Amino acid sequence: MARINWTAEAERWLKDIYDYIAEDNQDAAGRVVEGIYDRVQLLQQFPELGHKYDRKPDHNIRILLYGHYRIAYLIKPDSNIDILGIFHSALEIDRYLF
Repeated sequence: MARINWTAEAERWLKDIYDYIAEDNQDAAGRVVEGIYDRVQLLQQFPELGHKYDRKPDHNIRILLYGHYRIAYLIKPDSNIDILGIFHSALEIDRYLF
């Protein structure tokens, strides 16, 4: 089973998402963050669940979708997973990945 590591950058993105949504509705913010977290947990058993990020073919970066968010993650050679960031679908993800 793969071990999941949240990078500091990914944790910041998740906190920013929570803070932004919580300005209007703390309950909704909690549900969104919890949903993202639960979705990421699926990667322990299904690491290739997301689609391959083809703009960096030399890295095993994949994108997992959750609602309006894209969860970017890297499958490392030891089969463990680094969560790289959580991006709203309106953002140009290429600016943030490597």
